[in-house]
Amino acid sequence: MYKYTLFPAALLCSVAAIADEGQWQPYQLPQLQQQLSARGISVPAADLADLSKYPMNAIVSLGYCSASFVSPQGLVVTNHHCAYGAIQQNSTAENNLIANGFLAKTQAEELPAGPSERLYVTELVEDVTAKVSGALTAKLTDLARFEAIENNRKQLIQACESDANYRCNVVSFHHGLQFFLIKQLMIQDVRLVYAPSESVGNFGGDIDNYEYPRHTGDYSFLRGYVGKDGKPAPFAKDNVPYQPKFHLKINASGVKAGDGILLAGYPGQTSRYRLAEEIAFARDWQYPASVTTFSQMIQTIDAFGAKDPALQVRYASVVKGYNNRMKKMQGLLDGFKVTDIHAIKQQQQQELAAWIAADSSRKVHQKALAALQEVVSAEQQYQQQTWYFDNAKRSDLLKAAQDLYRLAQERQKPDAERELGYQQRDLKMWQGRLKRLDTSFAPSVDLALWSQQLAVYLQQKPVLRIKALDDALGLVPGMTAAQISATLQPWYDKTTLGTGAGRLAWLDKTPAEFAASNDPFIKAAVAVYQQQIALEQQQKAIQGALLNTRPAYMQAVIAFNQSKGKPVYPDANSTLRITYGHVDGYPAADGVYKTPFTSVRGMIAKQQPTGVFQLPAKLVQAYQAKQYDGYYYADLGATPALPFNSVPLNFLSSADTTGGNSGSAVMNGKGELIGLNFDSTYESISKDWYFNPAITRAIHVDIRFVLWMMQYVDGAQNLLDEMTIVRD
Repeated sequence: MYKYTLFPAALLCSVAAIADEGQWQPYQLPQLQQQLSARGISVPAADLADLSKYPMNAIVSLGYCSASFVSPQGLVVTNHHCAYGAIQQNSTAENNLIANGFLAKTQAEELPAGPSERLYVTELVEDVTAKVSGALTAKLTDLARFEAIENNRKQLIQACESDANYRCNVVSFHHGLQFFLIKQLMIQDVRLVYAPSESVGNFGGDIDNYEYPRHTGDYSFLRGYVGKDGKPAPFAKDNVPYQPKFHLKINASGVKAGDGILLAGYPGQTSRYRLAEEIAFARDWQYPASVTTFSQMIQTIDAFGAKDPALQVRYASVVKGYNNRMKKMQGLLDGFKVTDIHAIKQQQQQELAAWIAADSSRKVHQKALAALQEVVSAEQQYQQQTWYFDNAKRSDLLKAAQDLYRLAQERQKPDAERELGYQQRDLKMWQGRLKRLDTSFAPSVDLALWSQQLAVYLQQKPVLRIKALDDALGLVPGMTAAQISATLQPWYDKTTLGTGAGRLAWLDKTPAEFAASNDPFIKAAVAVYQQQIALEQQQKAIQGALLNTRPAYMQAVIAFNQSKGKPVYPDANSTLRITYGHVDGYPAADGVYKTPFTSVRGMIAKQQPTGVFQLPAKLVQAYQAKQYDGYYYADLGATPALPFNSVPLNFLSSADTTGGNSGSAVMNGKGELIGLNFDSTYESISKDWYFNPAITRAIHVDIRFVLWMMQYVDGAQNLLDEMTIVRD
């Protein structure tokens, strides 16, 4: 269900949308009917706007990735890298499901995905702007504005969550110009059903990440379970599969070059409406600093993993996440060099200023840009001020201690007055995170990572260091990582936070009990608490200023874009969005055109005897034995002069995606599943800031490859039997 007001009218797009750009809120789709029809999309736009209908009711979120129901028994398909945490959770050095893959032949064999795993089904999106910010006055201080908006959000969330089966949130759109209440059914019991081996699901590893041609079978299956009464419930052996209202049909005929597609999921964050100054800051400081930090941590973890397979398994999901983020940021930096997005944004701002100046009725917009630039400068100074301090706390146990102490402080307040994230509604997720650490933490690795970042922290100017932290940890300028490690190693022997039971024991403790503790991590958390709160207040004031200046700027941007007939969609913010496009290749470089499909034939040609390009023998044998009836194609319309002749594996489309879209359902014009989004090409990583229709392409795993693997390679007939598979 969607409830919204037409405020302002410009938030709805012009029919003259450019190319396939746009991460659209479902309610905007009826205004895009012309474009959808031109792409061959036959699903009525009104149905796409209705979250209670097919296909949108089948689209779900994992909280960090996207997914979709594909059977009436709660079976969910997503990416292999999205299910990686669940696979790692159930892996050991002796029974390594990451390396070997996993298939439950019966529901009784399905494995718990982890205490923090959830499936979220969006059922209601309601415009609550008037209730959140409509009554605020210009006289409020920046901090007061932030706190007023937070209090209004909390009240709406509390009222929405009168039914404990739902998770609600109030999310900002257009950077505070609008607020929507999002209500989601929360399925708490999630289980791992089927994952191919890493040599398929992560073929090419980090070498091929963001690259194309790509040959990665990035898919996995989960299942949602509920209590016998049909309502969400924590994990229990006698829970039953959730029965969704709708599940996606799977079209085994797939797509060919030029076909129109829909893509639905939960994109994380884009920065399309940011200032040129923000692009420069990311390019010159933020991204380089992040790449350096991630590189350091990856090297440290890899060194431990090379010596101990158990540690390699334990930190597999962590390293995969770090590698992905580091390569994306490096790709953004490279993208800034290829396309001068900073100059493009400067030109756009100049055009906006000229448009405002051309009409006296637009004077209301004149001060918006200057005011925003001033606040953005303060925000950037804050980020630089706190960067090394935040990195100096990169110990899982110190973080747990800080979080637990903050929770103890917040529990002294009435629940409605606590900070979001520390309320009664959050306790189950707290418990899950604290338990989950048991399978992704090792004292030796944690100490090495922490000592490394502390050494970097100590190299900074005194103004960037925090005395309370230095004193609590016994830090002295000039200490090396080895010296820091020797100082802090005894902490790991003295703490009770090294086990899940030890961490959970602190959930109900009072601030006085924390203050009296001799646990070194707890003592450090107590010591830096006041400084942390002071910095948080500073950040809230900045956010309050942004909540005043960005909406005013966005009103100007939206009005300007509408006057030019350009599409107006909100930046991505992890809420449900729909994009559309078509299957298409792209010109990657001078004289280089990348075709829209890759194949199993190409995958096998790429294999190597060792490393990340190894392949399971059973996959190669099945293909060489020509066991691919129903999935082998001679031509997909991609390269007329060169017949295809293989099983399709990955394909490209012009759909507008970003992080969080991993696992998103890629559908044909009838709303039938034909693939899963899992990556972007390296040339289009910079689309988070600027959408270039000539080269922006998303990479999808072809559903025909998934079905072929299930039928001919991994023997997952039990899962094929419960899905609705159709052919054209």
